[in-house]
Amino acid sequence: MTRIFPATLFLLATATPAFAHLDPAEHGSFAAGFSHPLFGTDHVLAMVAVGLWAWQIGGRALWLVPATFVIAMLAGFLLAMAGIGLPFVEPAILASVIGIGLLVALAVRLPLGACMACVAVFSVFHGHAHGSELGSATGFFYASGFALATALLHAAGLGVAGLVSRIRVSGSGWLVRLLGALTMVSGIALAFS
Repeated sequence: MTRIFPATLFLLATATPAFAHLDPAEHGSFAAGFSHPLFGTDHVLAMVAVGLWAWQIGGRALWLVPATFVIAMLAGFLLAMAGIGLPFVEPAILASVIGIGLLVALAVRLPLGACMACVAVFSVFHGHAHGSELGSATGFFYASGFALATALLHAAGLGVAGLVSRIRVSGSGWLVRLLGALTMVSGIALAFS
């Protein structure tokens, strides 16, 4: 015990905080906003899964589901900017990874409005997280950056699902479902890490 206590004090005194995102003051508002969703595993998994799910649903969902996510995310950002708190932001973000991954894994097809409402609820929490981590960045440029990065992650999910669907292996739908299951399992792992 006489060795552990001083070693612990030394580590606490010399440790520096880990920043998962670019510092808005150093890297500019747009760059910090753009990097924010790209450097958070939970954000990447949820946003790519939205693209996978939109592909599974098909039709107008290909663009309406991702667009709803981005719009509701901006609404969550505005809530944070206005100082309106939301409870359980981080658990809700993890729930979005698990929930949307499960929807993809089970290939759930709800009415389009229900799909849009589902992603909207989750994305408000993602947007609120972005807003609460704004720091000294300019809101408009920061929001533009994370909205564009989010749209690109949705497009990546759509693209991956499109590529996987071209594989002619006795109904390639199971590959997209497998990606959803892996997303869900990753979300569970993140929740317990």
